[in-house]
Formats: sequence, C-alpha cells, structure tokens
Amino acid sequence: MMITSSSSSSSSLPWITLVMVVVVLVQISFYSKVECFPFLNDRITELPGQPQVSFQQYSGYVTVDEKKQRALFYYFVEAELEPASKPLVLWLNGGPGCSSLGVGAFSENGPFRPSGEVLVKNEYSWNREANMLYLETPVGVGFSFSTETSSMVVGDKITARDNLVFLQQWLLKFPQYKHRELFITGESYAGHYVPQLAELIIQFNKKQKLFNLKGIALGNPVLEFATDFNSRAEYFWSHGLISDSTYRIFTSACNYSRYVSEYYRSSVSPVCSKVMSQVSRETSRYVDKYDVTLDVCISSVLSQSNILSPQQVTEKIDVCVEDETVNYLNRPDVQKALHARLVGVNKWTVCSNILDYQLLDLEIPTISIVGSLVKAGIPWRSRFCYTIDRK
Repeated sequence: MMITSSSSSSSSLPWITLVMVVVVLVQISFYSKVECFPFLNDRITELPGQPQVSFQQYSGYVTVDEKKQRALFYYFVEAELEPASKPLVLWLNGGPGCSSLGVGAFSENGPFRPSGEVLVKNEYSWNREANMLYLETPVGVGFSFSTETSSMVVGDKITARDNLVFLQQWLLKFPQYKHRELFITGESYAGHYVPQLAELIIQFNKKQKLFNLKGIALGNPVLEFATDFNSRAEYFWSHGLISDSTYRIFTSACNYSRYVSEYYRSSVSPVCSKVMSQVSRETSRYVDKYDVTLDVCISSVLSQSNILSPQQVTEKIDVCVEDETVNYLNRPDVQKALHARLVGVNKWTVCSNILDYQLLDLEIPTISIVGSLVKAGIPWRSRFCYTIDRK
C-alpha cells in the first residue's frame, strides 16, 4: 500500500509542477499587461445596479503630491461609439469645493443617474460624443484626500497646479490619450478652474508639447465677481421670488457682491445683514436657485416629492437626484466598485465640509485670462444664463 501510494504521488509530481508553472506564467502575463497598460487597475467591472452598456469605465486615484500624499479622485467614461476617434473632455464642477462626480457625472451629463437602488441610463450623456473625465478637485472634495490636514487650505493657485499635475500623471496611466484633442469645461466656480488650468497648459506646452488643447467651455461661470453676483437681484425679482421693495434695497442699500465680500472677511455690516435676512425670508431655502420652476424635494421622505407635483411636464425631472446620489455613493459596494475610499471624513458629500478654500480668490477676475486664451488661439464657449423657464 505504501509503495503504491508513493508511486502514485511520484507520478503526480510532473502534473503539479506543470500546474504551478502555468499559474506563474499567468501571473507574469497579468502583471506584465498591467505594467504595459496601467489603466487596467482602475477599470470598473460594473457599478452596482447599472444597466448593460458597451463603453468602458474607469475610476481611481492620481497622486499629485507624494510628500503630502495628496491624491485626486477621478471617474472616466469612454465614448459610447468609437472612443479612439473621439476627443477627451475634462469636466470640473465649482463651489468651490463641490464634486464633479456627484454633480457633473451623476446629476448632469454623465452616463447614469441614481434612481432608488439602481442606476438609469442618461440619454443625454456627453459620452455619446466624447470621452468624459470627471475630476473631484481640489483635495478634500469627495473621495479626493490628503493625509495632512494642512492640505485642506487651498486656493486658486494650488488648485490649478494640482489639476495640471493630475492631467500629466493621468496621461501616464492612459497613454493612448496623449495628444488627443482636449477640451476643458465646467460650471460655476469652474469659471476660475478652467481658464487658470488652460493658462498653465499653454505655459507647459511651450516647454514640452503634451496637451492638444482645442478649447474651453464654461456654464454659468464666475468670471467677474461684481458683475456675476449682482445679477442675482434682478433674477430673483424677475421670477417673482422677492418683492419690489426688497429688490430696491437689494440693489441700493447692499448688493450681493458687497454682502459676499463682507461675509468672507467676517465683517458683515448691519445693513447687509438686514437686507440678506429679508431676501432669505422671501426666497426660501427650499427653492432651487438654479431652476426655480422645480418641485421641492423633502429629503427625509423622498416619495413626498411626487405629492408636490400638481403640474404636468413633458419630461419628469428627479428633484431628489442629489439625495439619491449621496445615498448611492455612500454605499460600501459602490465605493468598492469605484476603487474609492474615505479618508478624513465619515461619508461622501456633494460639497466638502473639510475644505478651507481661500474664498477671497473669488474676487480675482478671470475674464482677462479668457481673453488671453482667445489671443493664444484657444476657442471658448460660454453660457451665462441657462434657459430653464417652461412656458
């Protein structure tokens, strides 16, 4: 019996050796493939609850400062058709301090929108025409992080520098997008992010031609502090959100740019405090300032939004999409699929609670940078006022 067993074991050794060799070769092949194609580590197999799609998705981190372990989180979706021939579009949301993942990708122009426990296809997704790259910037926004709390103190200069380093490092992960037509776009405070990044790219290209920057586009951008902010009074008044008397004091006694400037300096005057209290009472915190025609979302009971819908519209708008996005992105299975982690925070939020942005940078006029970009041959498009009124 013992001889037979020994003989059997001896005869099986070549097979065991062969299996081990095959396993080692497979591992070598895998790691060689990842080394040649580093983006494979960031590939998303499937997001929980997503519909079946034909395009590839990637997400993960790009380190922009090794010493302080500053890392920016990105979400990248390739174009639905012929991604190799489509441009690369970088999308940046504003705030400053709000997430391009939660707002841009999952609420506005990305491929999916959360609906309860699942994702539904966004038929108006920009990845129908382009390869879309969503960046959570600066550090401290969304899943982007740093191990040093001092890194949470940032402003326009640091943010622009980090965004440039991100693009450089991201192209090392995705070398197939080097020299691809690049467009940078975004909304709100991206009126600072986009022109400032484009300016750095032009400067960088003078030393090393890496970026094929073809244009920028800005939606509802902050370009000139006083002009942009003081238009709020007329908007509120013309949409019936404030009374005639409140409109008069909001344009004479204390306009919005003055109030914001005083607020950021921690020196709000009594007159501005009184005016803003009156404006706040009349506009209500429940009204969506970006679309005053929308219904109200009662966060605690999402279904109540249906009760508050007496009017009929041609297309149903999910007024609770922000709440559903927050719930979705805080699911452990979703974070695992995204290769994301929470560092220094307990939960993912639409806008950062830990970021200490230098808000006086808001007063920097970036409209002059846009002018210099145009002179440098960079086309741009801007929508200062979105058409949202329904007849």
